[in-house]
Amino acid sequence: MRGHSVSGAAGRHPIDAPGTDEKRWAAWPWLSTLPGSGLAGLAGLKSAVVVAAHPDDEVLGAGGLISLLAASRARLRLVAVTDGERSHRGHASPASLARRRTAETAAALRALGARAAEVIRLRLPDSGLAGREADLTTALAPLIRGFDLCLAPWVGDLHPDHEAAGRAALQAAPGTLYFYPVWMWHWASPADPRVPWDRALRIPLPPRAVARKRAAITCFASQLTDRGHGLGPVLTPGVIAHFTRAMEVLFPVIPGPEPARG
Repeated sequence: MRGHSVSGAAGRHPIDAPGTDEKRWAAWPWLSTLPGSGLAGLAGLKSAVVVAAHPDDEVLGAGGLISLLAASRARLRLVAVTDGERSHRGHASPASLARRRTAETAAALRALGARAAEVIRLRLPDSGLAGREADLTTALAPLIRGFDLCLAPWVGDLHPDHEAAGRAALQAAPGTLYFYPVWMWHWASPADPRVPWDRALRIPLPPRAVARKRAAITCFASQLTDRGHGLGPVLTPGVIAHFTRAMEVLFPVIPGPEPARG
């Protein structure tokens, strides 16, 4: 996950604007009554591949589920599309930041109990996936093939890298695909019409999975600490609060074109 600094004619990009407080999400009764996914029991799931646009996306969006899958001894593969080397907006060496964030991912997987997960790094350019979507689709196809489940960033997340990774996974995945939202929790609000709540599924997380996910999030120190130069941290306490709940939300892919969200 990394911030989005593009501003359009209408003003600040929604990702850069002040976000929705977690208290508003917690007070929305409908969120806690979303249908529970059959994935919660993990019955029959022997393998899963997780696509992440940046280091930490997979933990924020689906870390609890990854922990549950690891505990069930499912085969896990993480496809790290970029190394997140541009999260500090030119104020840190991209090579050193990539190494740091790669190490943070390894530590986070250990915290999730998923140290056995296979990690494949594609090293595509951070903040440049929209221009490499065809390449990414080609790269993902053989990496996803043969897995029971694919998890990928939501195509409506309003971050170009997340959306490109989601679209590429949609084109490449021959089987069951679920999108996980990340930035949506920041820019959207309860009952937001841009979000496909009608097909959202809730993944309840037991206390151990919640604790593991919280521990995994703390591994991303590069995103949690002040980047200097007036940038602040990428993951502020307010953002982190969206990902420490006892549940996660996924959007299953329904056959047919993904509906446009304006």
